[in-house]
Amino acid sequence: MSAETDLIKLYSGRILALAADMPRTTRLETPDATAKKRAPLCGSTVTVDVNLRDGVISDYGQDVKACALGQAAAAVVGANVVGLTVAQVQEGRDALFAMLKEDGPVPTAPFEALEVLQPAKDYKNRHASIMLAFDATLDALHHQHASV
Repeated sequence: MSAETDLIKLYSGRILALAADMPRTTRLETPDATAKKRAPLCGSTVTVDVNLRDGVISDYGQDVKACALGQAAAAVVGANVVGLTVAQVQEGRDALFAMLKEDGPVPTAPFEALEVLQPAKDYKNRHASIMLAFDATLDALHHQHASV
């Protein structure tokens, strides 16, 4: 199978559907914290705004400029992050990282839809883009946590 055919398979209909229907794409007017992350290899960026109340994410907004893989990951994060604690977001990020880098299992609920990104394991140059939404979210949460 050619590399081009493999790449076409990687961008499955499920990934493209997630990317096309990304939730929470409006930035927050008064976020508690904001963070921007960039994948150096491809230039993808994700900027997130978070509000945190009593240790739980109460609102979330994101601006995603990434490939379909990064957009799909951001769609899953954006759809599930409100109502979670910092620890739960960290668990999701660690599970996605392990799935991509260490052939780990698919992340558990609420991030089980990241399973669609399993084929990206073989495309290490795409991993940074896929991780951006989690990494920016955690940066914002840690910044907000530190300023409380």
